[in-house]
Amino acid sequence: MIDHPTRDVGFGVYVHWPFCASKCPYCDFNSHVRHQPVDQERFLAAFRREIAHTAARIPGRAVTSVFFGGGTPSLMKPETVGAILDAIGGAWAIDPGAEVTLEANPTSVEAERFRGYRHAGINRVSLGVQALNDPDLKRLGRMHSVDEALGAVKIAASIFERYSFDLIYARPGQTPQAWGSELEQAISHAVEHLSLYQLTIEPGTWFQRLYDAGKITVPDEETGRALYDITQDVCAKHGLPAYEISNHARPGAESRHNLLYWRYGEYAGIGPGAHGRLVTGNARLATATEKHPETWLERVEREGHGVIDEEVLTSEAEGDEFLLMGLRLKEGVDSRRFEAFTGKTLNQRGLRILEEEGLIQVDGSRLAVTPKGFPVLNAVIAELAA
Repeated sequence: MIDHPTRDVGFGVYVHWPFCASKCPYCDFNSHVRHQPVDQERFLAAFRREIAHTAARIPGRAVTSVFFGGGTPSLMKPETVGAILDAIGGAWAIDPGAEVTLEANPTSVEAERFRGYRHAGINRVSLGVQALNDPDLKRLGRMHSVDEALGAVKIAASIFERYSFDLIYARPGQTPQAWGSELEQAISHAVEHLSLYQLTIEPGTWFQRLYDAGKITVPDEETGRALYDITQDVCAKHGLPAYEISNHARPGAESRHNLLYWRYGEYAGIGPGAHGRLVTGNARLATATEKHPETWLERVEREGHGVIDEEVLTSEAEGDEFLLMGLRLKEGVDSRRFEAFTGKTLNQRGLRILEEEGLIQVDGSRLAVTPKGFPVLNAVIAELAA
C-alpha cells in the first residue's frame, strides 16, 4: 500500500531512446546523432538492467501506460521495442487496458516498421509531423515531405487502434489565416488527438543562434495570441477541444500517459536522460539519469542503473509540482490533494483575486483555469502558490 496522495492515479513507464537521424534546429530534447549504427543489443541489455533495478525499488505496481519517447524511438527495431516491453511485463504487472505509445517520425522508411511495432505490443503512435507545408518542414529541419507525413498517418490509421500527431505553430512568418487553414487540413486527417505546440526559441538550439543573429523572427505577442485563439476555436469546432494547454482530443481519446504526468501520478524514467517520480513509503523521489547515451550505457553496465540525480521532494516542492502540472489541464485540480501533499491550504487571497478576474473557476474543492487564464498560466500558478 502506498501511503501517499499519488495513490490511484496510475503508474507509467517512460522509456527514452536518445538517437535521431538528424538534430532539428528548434529541439532542446536529449537527442543525439550517431553516424555509425547504434548497438541496439547492448542498449537493450542496459534497458533491461535499469528496469529490473527500478522494479526492485518499487515492486508491486500495475503499469497503466508505457511511453517510448526520444530522440526517435522509431529508429529502434521492432524486436528491440518488443523485448523492452517484455522486460517491463516481467518487472511489474501490466494492466490489460494499458496504453502503449511510441513516438515516430513519419518518413516512408519508418512507416514500414509500423506493423512490426503493432506486433511488438504498441497500441498507439504519436507522429512528429510538425508542419503541413514543405517549405516550413525544410526550415524546421524535418526529413519528410507533407506527402510522406500524410502517407504515414494513413498507414498508422490502418494499423493502430489509436494515433496522434504533432504540429508546431507560431513558426517564422506564419500568419493566423495560414495556420487556420493548415489546422483545418490537419483535423481532416486526425481521428481523435492532436498535439499543437507554440514554437519557442530554446537556449542552446540552432534556432536561438539564428534568432540572436536576426536571421529568423517569430510572431510577436499579439500575433502569437491570435494563433493560440485560432487553435482553440478551430479544434473545438471540430470536436477536438483542448484538454491540456497544447493537447486536443475527442472526449475519451486523451493521452493516458500524459494525463498521468499532469495528474501527478507515479512514473519510472528508463534510459539516457529520463526523469521519474517514484513513490516510496510516504516520500516522492525525483530521479534523473545520465543524459549522454554512451556514458549512461557504461554506468548501467557498471552499476545496474543510470541514475545520477535523486532528490526526496519536500512537501512544498510536491505542492508546487502538483499545481504546475495539474493546472495545465482543463479539468484542473482537487485542492484537497494539494492539502494532502503540503499540509496547508491554497493561498486564499490569491484564489479570490484570480476568481474575481475570471482567470480561475472554483467549484467546491475543484479548481480549474479558465480559457481567459490559460494564456497567463504561469502568473496564475505563482499567485496560488505564494
